[in-house]
Amino acid sequence: MIASDAAFRAWLATIVLAVLLWSGVAPHDRLTWVLETMPAMVGLVVLLATTRRFPLTRLAWLVAAIHMVILCVGGRYTYALVPAGEWVREWFEQSRNNYDKLGHFWQGFGPAILARELIVRTSPLKQGGWLAFLVLCFALALSAVYELIEWAAALVSSEAAEAFLGTQGYAWDTQSDMLWCAIGAGTALILLPRLHDRQLARLAHTSRMAAP
Repeated sequence: MIASDAAFRAWLATIVLAVLLWSGVAPHDRLTWVLETMPAMVGLVVLLATTRRFPLTRLAWLVAAIHMVILCVGGRYTYALVPAGEWVREWFEQSRNNYDKLGHFWQGFGPAILARELIVRTSPLKQGGWLAFLVLCFALALSAVYELIEWAAALVSSEAAEAFLGTQGYAWDTQSDMLWCAIGAGTALILLPRLHDRQLARLAHTSRMAAP
């Protein structure tokens, strides 16, 4: 099982790296690409650097990989110009490209599972209402920090602000971004705890068996 889990992680890392490299070939705006993909770069390095001494479950790796791919695609085109978002905008006659809302939904969905895993494995707190509450708080705090980073980037470079923030003229964009993050985290906490708990139990058993 260790080998298959390692192969699964290697497969996901390869996909993320390939998408990252693709996104960096002639992106719409190089500075925006750097700002949007930096979390994916850092996240991939951290996951690979800690995979031997603190391997995560397959579910945690999967949601992290999907999040990184979403960031890379947004970085290549800028969130306001992602083709898939344009198709959806035309099909449903929307007023803006809402690909950024997918990004913020996953900003809650993915980190919720990662935070849940870290809390369960490194603290006495186990499954229950308090665990879900703290995970939701973490996701919202992460979203708030990201919005502050976007604000700081806008203050430093007004030229890159529009592409990086992706507000597209929407006055309540920051608030809606945080709402979508909360929806994403809540969705993960409703749909995935049982699957996550099974994978955590299997990982704990595998770790015990591998211990000297």
